[in-house]
Amino acid sequence: MKRGTLFVFATVMVDMLGVGLIAPVLPQLLLHLTGNNVARTASVFGVFGATFALMQFLCSPLLGVLSDRLGRKPVLVLSNLGLSLDYVLMAVSPTVGWLFAGRVIAGITSASMATASAYVADVTEPQERARSFGLLGVAFGLGFIAGPAIGGLLGGVSLRLPFWFAAALSLVNATYSFFLLPESLPRERRNAMVWRRANPFGSLQLLRSHPQLMGLASVSFLNTLAGVVLPSIYVLYVEERYGWNSRSIGFSLMLLGLCSGLTQAALVKPVVAVLGERKTMLLGLLCGATGMMIFGTANTSLLFVCGIPCIAAWGLAPAAAQSVLTGQVGASEQGQLQGALMSLSSIAALLGPEIFTSIYARSFHKTDQWNLPGIAWLLAGLILFSAALLMLRVTRTSPSTVERERLEGLNIVENP
Repeated sequence: MKRGTLFVFATVMVDMLGVGLIAPVLPQLLLHLTGNNVARTASVFGVFGATFALMQFLCSPLLGVLSDRLGRKPVLVLSNLGLSLDYVLMAVSPTVGWLFAGRVIAGITSASMATASAYVADVTEPQERARSFGLLGVAFGLGFIAGPAIGGLLGGVSLRLPFWFAAALSLVNATYSFFLLPESLPRERRNAMVWRRANPFGSLQLLRSHPQLMGLASVSFLNTLAGVVLPSIYVLYVEERYGWNSRSIGFSLMLLGLCSGLTQAALVKPVVAVLGERKTMLLGLLCGATGMMIFGTANTSLLFVCGIPCIAAWGLAPAAAQSVLTGQVGASEQGQLQGALMSLSSIAALLGPEIFTSIYARSFHKTDQWNLPGIAWLLAGLILFSAALLMLRVTRTSPSTVERERLEGLNIVENP
């Protein structure tokens, strides 16, 4: 792994560790500030989630364009400083309004994953990008798996302690990025600042301007939308259908995390080498669809667990897709591309919870012959299958830029 990739791997992992730290205690702190009003807490927590996604939707293209103009490093540093301020604000918050302001700041500055993806595209060769994006997914997963565990322990001491710890981590991350992270985008490869590109609608011009890019971005959107089903209903579903307790749920999520990490760390590179990026995307999407179908139809706990390896293998698709997407644009447009993709992901994050929780809430009719508790999972599987068909259609006309460059490097494609 190159030095720059290693640094950004660590940056993303620490960033996600901070996000995961507050996950177990934010609802509890909100409940405390609402005077233990459960109904109000649930309503406000939903508003928090929607606000965070909305700010990402609005601001990700701006930060992407800024990273193309100023470089990746300043955006990563400012992002972590903003998150540190967010955590401090929530740690001292005396009212719900303060917490809301913190979530707005977090949504604006949460550009680390998009900018990190642009960074990886800058410093890796096209044929190595799928593996590097897979490792970036591992960093994301490791931080998010470890964070809630540590946050739960610290929350047992004080509800506000995890916020202080997360603020310290983000500050350390910003300092580390400022002094040790090398800039990946040289000045001569930077793009001019064009404000019409720095909004969600302007960023779509980039997606429309390159062959296959809009289609592949749509595949990425569908992939993200289907993935929202996991945080939306997983815990409720296994509790209700299989009677799992907190320990069983924790172990199952840990197994899912470990299998997903193994897929992205160890399988992406060899699978892409054998199948190529297009077939790897197809395999990942079909594995994800199969896993969702198993989750939705499994009538026993054992059958449900059998779907976990399929869901883990789904991780092949995003890494290969990112590699193909970044191969469609130049170095000076990588930040704009990642900002546009993050905006689309934010739309999925806004729509997905309402779609899947509403369907799930209406799917349990214990006295009805049409009782279909797994229909939300089946819908997610259908979305992934549709994404696979769309991917086949938009990539059938020509090989990706990455594949073409690889073949030219091997002298397989003749020069005209």
